[in-house]
Amino acid sequence: MPPTSTARSTGDFRADRRYEYARAAFDERDFEAAADLARQVLELAPDFAAAHAMLGRSLAELGVQEEAVGALRQALALEPADELGVRLDLARLGALAPDEAITEGYVRALFDDYAPKFDQHLTKSLSYRGPELIADALRRACSKQAREYRFGPTLDLGCGTGLMAQALDGSCASVEGVDLSPGMLEKAGKTTLYDALHEGELVAFLSGRASAEADLVVAADVFVYMAALDSAFREVHRVLKGEGLFAFTVQAHEGEGFILGADARYAHSEAYVRQLAEAVGFTVVIFERASTREDRGVPVPGFLCVMQR
Repeated sequence: MPPTSTARSTGDFRADRRYEYARAAFDERDFEAAADLARQVLELAPDFAAAHAMLGRSLAELGVQEEAVGALRQALALEPADELGVRLDLARLGALAPDEAITEGYVRALFDDYAPKFDQHLTKSLSYRGPELIADALRRACSKQAREYRFGPTLDLGCGTGLMAQALDGSCASVEGVDLSPGMLEKAGKTTLYDALHEGELVAFLSGRASAEADLVVAADVFVYMAALDSAFREVHRVLKGEGLFAFTVQAHEGEGFILGADARYAHSEAYVRQLAEAVGFTVVIFERASTREDRGVPVPGFLCVMQR
């Protein structure tokens, strides 16, 4: 289901109450009831995008694909920024290209909704350890190259609440973070570990930075919300100083290129990442299998990478 905060209110108490009943029915997998209740909401509030999305998702579960796609497209027309995440549903139904499934609006809404419980949920419920894995990989990379585990200006892409800066604490001359979510940035600011925090999309952020200004760029579990990584890799390469390091994680895909997984995240193949790194001009220092989190108690396969400019 989409972030709960994006539903908002219809302004009609009866419609809002029916929508909450529809959400409850959907969560209980009573999709017929959820669809019926969503239709009742739309009779009272025809332009309520969340109800169109609820109707579409319920119909998709019931196997009524054509009508489901129509309802989801209506939701998207009413909320083109797609904070409701209906592009993901359309992609799953084959009605939208997978690389168009995730928008900035969806990611921003997802993590604004997630921010209050983010650290607790990730580290306790999902056994998340991406930042620790990246910090360890950087130590090993520095040892392999006989260089000190110390970095100059550092950029943290998709910094979230600041877990990456905490894992690197004391190792960087300065750290700047960028994230789409104001809620996440507010929590990151409370760590007092960042010299500056920026709200925005990471490629646009990088494109506004000076060439050869950073000693280290890190991206912990960020590329799972991006399909093609070409622009990100090119901009990271440009902003890094000579011999600067780029450390990141991705979810693993055993085929070619990248796919949109059932978990609503992108997974990238080893061949795709290696070929892109070579094309951009990176030298691979570390490339290994690693899992940064669990899904229902099962480790999610991924890759842990450190590259040098």
